Amino acid sequence: MLELVNISKYYNMGSVNEMCLFKDFSFQVEDGEFVSVVGSNGSGKTSLLNIICGSIEVEEGEVIVGGVNISRQKDFVRHRRIGRVFQDPSKGTCPSMTILENMSIADNKGKAYGLTPCVNKARMDYYKELLSQLNLGLEDKLHVRVGALSGGQRQAVALLMATMTPIEFLILDEHTAALDPKTAEIIMELTDKIVKEKKLTTLMVTHNLRYAVEYGSRLVMMHEGSVIMDKSGEEKKKISTEDIMGTFNRISVECGN
Repeated sequence: MLELVNISKYYNMGSVNEMCLFKDFSFQVEDGEFVSVVGSNGSGKTSLLNIICGSIEVEEGEVIVGGVNISRQKDFVRHRRIGRVFQDPSKGTCPSMTILENMSIADNKGKAYGLTPCVNKARMDYYKELLSQLNLGLEDKLHVRVGALSGGQRQAVALLMATMTPIEFLILDEHTAALDPKTAEIIMELTDKIVKEKKLTTLMVTHNLRYAVEYGSRLVMMHEGSVIMDKSGEEKKKISTEDIMGTFNRISVECGN
């Protein structure tokens, strides 16, 4: 289980622009859940992911995984058990390196590096097998630089790399937002397939309300650092995009927009 307990997060502390995003915020994710997180800009969605991954520190509170407090654990240590895919396809890959080199680095995640070559050619057939499952023809492009691929191809590779080694959590930070609609559909289908096959506990931040409704086992809506909607199981199955949009509109009116 992943738990955030009484989290408080401030930005620009001590200045006239000081802002409190989270105050005594608590949140839980059960093992095996696929949680879709929606909300307006500034609601705290990405900050939530950054706190879990250790990219930003909190002023108060604890991040607990499996009963262990990891609040002071460095981000690179946390990432041994976390895979993350960003909105920008270039952030999850090294564009100047080939697909083979990128996958080799991902394959060695969390392992000690010695004087042996990073690229293990004996693993090439394994990499080709993984790439062939994407149905994008990338298994024949192992020696092509990742920077030469399309955005969708790069995001597919980034998703594959994030889940190559055994991980407990998959963090998806608007990972389809920069893609065209057709490619986004392919990446979402691939995401769902990987999550189900590997039984990954997943948090997906998205602005696509249809994806939030169609995918995952739980839907959470955030606003100003609080959870204002939390549906799972049969309740989630009954939720429609119109229901979510109605809540968005109500909040917008209440905020004077």
